[in-house]
Amino acid sequence: MIGKGPWREMPKASSFAEREFQVCIAARLVEDGKAYWVAGGGGPMYSVLLAKRLYTPDVVYVAEDGVVGAEPILPFDPVMTLAAARPSYRALMWTNMNAIGDQSAVGYLDYGVLNALQIDPYGNINSTWLGAYPSEGRRVNGPGGADTIAAVCRRLVLMTDHQRRKFAPKVDFISSPGYLDGTPGARRRAGLAADAGPYAVVTNWAVFDFEPASHHLRLRAIAPFVTLDQVLAEMGFKPRLPESLDAIEVLDPPTEEELHIFRTEMDAQGQFTDAAPRWVTREKDRWVMVEKEGRSGGTPAFI
Repeated sequence: MIGKGPWREMPKASSFAEREFQVCIAARLVEDGKAYWVAGGGGPMYSVLLAKRLYTPDVVYVAEDGVVGAEPILPFDPVMTLAAARPSYRALMWTNMNAIGDQSAVGYLDYGVLNALQIDPYGNINSTWLGAYPSEGRRVNGPGGADTIAAVCRRLVLMTDHQRRKFAPKVDFISSPGYLDGTPGARRRAGLAADAGPYAVVTNWAVFDFEPASHHLRLRAIAPFVTLDQVLAEMGFKPRLPESLDAIEVLDPPTEEELHIFRTEMDAQGQFTDAAPRWVTREKDRWVMVEKEGRSGGTPAFI
């Protein structure tokens, strides 16, 4: 899925944050010449912008709020990544979510890229409610434009932190549709495009896709600083595995150039990175995860 790319020949970083790793891996999945409808802020936006900067100059980038083909002024103000002057600079068109949704519904948007609070085995996303809806629990942010992005984009890339609570056997609330119950024709019966749906899930530890027949989440690659057992232990359900575990790819670490661009032009204030404080460092012949406060140091956590 990741394949070969120019990053294979670039100097590798010796220290990086887990979320920096996640953004770099997601950026390497971006396909040149395609149109991407991207959730506002955080990993989805950073990954597409990083790819466009380094690997895929002909990507068409559409922001969640309907701004098309912008050349954003970087770095953003962390709280002004949508509906503002800097992210909309030199846009080809400034429309709205409804208009872009109409264009996506007829096939103009190839990929959607979203964050997810919860993901189930069939790529359904919860970003609305935690707990037993509606009797108990609490409301969270809600999907914004994510429900439309998930419903109509041809392929969907999901990003989330690799934590057990994020991978639920059944999401508490379906905010944005994946393959629903996974049965053949489930999306078509719900009025959605049958040939569209989740394509990949990128975490700070692993990359997944979905089996073509069952539409069940499948592990494809893991980070060089974790083991397969660690990946599976931090999931609320077991993903499909290849017949040979040797087929599970080990992902390349970030390059020095990727991190330089990310740190100086995107997450310059460290807000996205510092929300998940574990970092990774190279010690002799192994990678070690450390607990860090910001970008200023840390102590080994586990190998």
